[in-house]
Amino acid sequence: MARQVASRGVTINGILPGQFETDRLKTTMESRAKEAGISLEEQMIRGRKLNPTGHLGDPKDFGELCAFLCSVHTGYLTGQNIVIDGGSYPGTL
Repeated sequence: MARQVASRGVTINGILPGQFETDRLKTTMESRAKEAGISLEEQMIRGRKLNPTGHLGDPKDFGELCAFLCSVHTGYLTGQNIVIDGGSYPGTL
């Protein structure tokens, strides 16, 4: 589809997010913490340690990527999937 509309100045790209520190993630982490018999903070620390960056994503970073992809600076970028996960995905796309 991206190729079909590119000649009209329309770009289509996908964002493939990893874990971001949102209310939804905290709800999921609360359930995991309860199952493991640990505090939410301990579960969050464990989650952060699993990421190569040592932290989970900031929703602001996701928003900034969205804004960049919608800007005039990406007029030649189309048909791409961009992984934003702090290096968690072990391969390439």
